[in-house]
Amino acid sequence: MQTRLLGNTNIAITPIIFGTWQAGKKGWVGIDDDTVIEAMRAALDAGITTFDTAEIYGDGYSEELVGKALGGVRDRIVLATKVFPNHLKAEQVLEACENSLRRLQTDVIDLYQIHWPAGAFKSGVVPIGETMGALNQLKEQGKIRAIGVSNFSRSQLEDAAQYGRIDSLQPPYSLFWRGVEADLLPYCVATNLIVLAYASLAQGLLTGKFDPNHQFPPEDIRSKNKLFQTPLYEKAQAALAQLRPIAERYHTSLGNLALAWLIAQPQTTAIVGARNAEQARENAKAADIQLSLDDLQGMDTISRTVTDAVDTNPVMWNFGVNHHDADT
Repeated sequence: MQTRLLGNTNIAITPIIFGTWQAGKKGWVGIDDDTVIEAMRAALDAGITTFDTAEIYGDGYSEELVGKALGGVRDRIVLATKVFPNHLKAEQVLEACENSLRRLQTDVIDLYQIHWPAGAFKSGVVPIGETMGALNQLKEQGKIRAIGVSNFSRSQLEDAAQYGRIDSLQPPYSLFWRGVEADLLPYCVATNLIVLAYASLAQGLLTGKFDPNHQFPPEDIRSKNKLFQTPLYEKAQAALAQLRPIAERYHTSLGNLALAWLIAQPQTTAIVGARNAEQARENAKAADIQLSLDDLQGMDTISRTVTDAVDTNPVMWNFGVNHHDADT
C-alpha cells in the first residue's frame, strides 16, 4: 500500500488507517477481544501499517488490546493515540502519555493527539499553551514524534499552532459528513496538515448494510448518530441507491467506494474500524481503487443530497447535556 507523509514529518502513514474505538467495547455491542486482535493483525498483513486509538476508548482497554496485538511488530507500524480533555493540564498530559505508552507496550507514540478541546464534556478549561507546552516537552524527550488535534475548529487549531507544530487534524469526515470542507480542509492544505478522517464510513451507514427500518439498541453509540435519524437516514438510503451502480462498475463494495472517494480528497486519509479479519482485509482494498474524475464529481453531487440537510453543529451525535463519556 502506498504511504503518505504525516504532515511536515518524515513519518509514513497508510491512506487507510485501522481505527480501534470498537476495541474498547464501551459504546459498542458484540465485540470479541480475540477477533479484534486478529483483525489488527490481518490489517497489517494486508498493508495497513497505521493504527489509531485513544485513552478514553474503553478507559484504556483499546490501547491494551493494540499493545497486545501489535507489541511484537512495533518496528513495522505507526501508532497514534489521544489524550482526553480531562487530562489537559501539563502534569496530566505527561501522566496520560506514560499510561498510554505502558498500555501500548512501546517507548514512543508516533502521533499524540488532543482528543477534544479543553472544556468539552464538562472538562476544565485549560489554556492551550499549557497543553502544548507539555506536548512539546514529550516530543523533546522522544516519547512522542508528532502532535495532532482532533475535533478542533479552525480557530482552535490556529491557536494551538501558535505554541508548537501541529501535523494532523482528526475530524469526522465522510461522503455523508463534510463540514470539514468549509474552512478546516483549506487550512490543512495550506499548512500541509494531514487529515485523519474518523467515522469515514459514517459508522457503517455507507456500507449499505442497514435497511430503512433498522434500529440500534440504546447502548450502541449509533443510536445517537444524527445520520441514523429522520430525516437524514431516509436521505442517506436514497443516496446509497444512487451510489450502488457506481460501486458495481468498479467491482467493489459501497463501503470501499466511499473510502476511495474520501482518500482522493486533498490531504485526506481514512480511519476505518473492523470487527474481524475479513472486514480488515476488505477495508485495505479501498486503497487500490482509482476513481475517475467524472465519478468523483458524480459522487460529490449524490453526497450533497444528504450533507446539505446536515445542521452546522460539528458533533455527529446527539449526546445530550448529561453525557460525560463520549469516546470518539
